[in-house]
Amino acid sequence: MARFLGTHINRLDRKGRVSVPAPFRAELTREDSEELIFVPSHQHACIDAYTSKAFDELVEKIETLDEFSEDRDDLTATLYADSHPVRPDSEGRIMMPESLIVHAGLTESIAFIGMGKKFQIWDPEAAKTRNNGARQRAADKGLTLPGRPISRTAEGAA
Repeated sequence: MARFLGTHINRLDRKGRVSVPAPFRAELTREDSEELIFVPSHQHACIDAYTSKAFDELVEKIETLDEFSEDRDDLTATLYADSHPVRPDSEGRIMMPESLIVHAGLTESIAFIGMGKKFQIWDPEAAKTRNNGARQRAADKGLTLPGRPISRTAEGAA
């Protein structure tokens, strides 16, 4: 599974092209994924970028919903209707679709934010605000990750 890490700032040229950060390109190579799927986030003014494999995992989850449910219709419309497959060129550049540039409020600088199996594309100042807010909410809520249960075999050996 891809592991997109860190925050990287790159420039968007007048033609709407931007270079995917080298560490993210390395993850794409490791994942053997030539294509990215860009989806406007339905939670934030940013773009969610998935490898084909990660996007397929989302599709599998949607497929578990009732075929004729409103929830499924809403999620498929959100996921598919405005999605754009993109492929980095030989120099690692991608062409940003105009509708996504507008959705995320992108100008000449773009922040690529690693999110594990996906990454997000933000306006750098909006990304900073979002990340600071996320850190504060996590601290206020005392969020932690669940620990692994101790196995009985390991307990007896101690």
